[in-house]
Amino acid sequence: MITDMEMMLRIFVAFILSGIIGLEREIRRHEAGLRTHILVCVGSTLIMLTSLRVFDIYKTQVNIDPTRIASGVITGIGFLGAGAIIRSTHGVRGLTTASSLWVVAALGLSVGCGFLKVSIFVTALILIVLLFLRKFEWGLLKKEASDGIKRQEEGD
Repeated sequence: MITDMEMMLRIFVAFILSGIIGLEREIRRHEAGLRTHILVCVGSTLIMLTSLRVFDIYKTQVNIDPTRIASGVITGIGFLGAGAIIRSTHGVRGLTTASSLWVVAALGLSVGCGFLKVSIFVTALILIVLLFLRKFEWGLLKKEASDGIKRQEEGD
């Protein structure tokens, strides 16, 4: 059985990891920033820990699936993510923010299960996506746009 100290450590790890991701979103002035990402991740960690504890308590008395409660997180986060997505005449905005909320919810479930090394690794990957892939996309789009202009000029 997981001790209270282990649960508090996992919640603290979720707080730190999601805080790093949320800080990036906050610095870039996105709607869902530091507090939102922390709350989603810590909440999903707590739900996973609760699921595991309930399973430990009742596993000999009732047939319980410890993932059942946690699976509700993924469904529930869809509603929060949908609120972050905005459609306008210029296209759709907020998809990355919605995705970052979804992934920090999954991160919280992972931390809650005790997959701390994997969770740290995933946090690093998320930061690479949020910090560096934007520049790569912009560079790629600029190259494609300039290639398209050259083809138009050549009569393609």
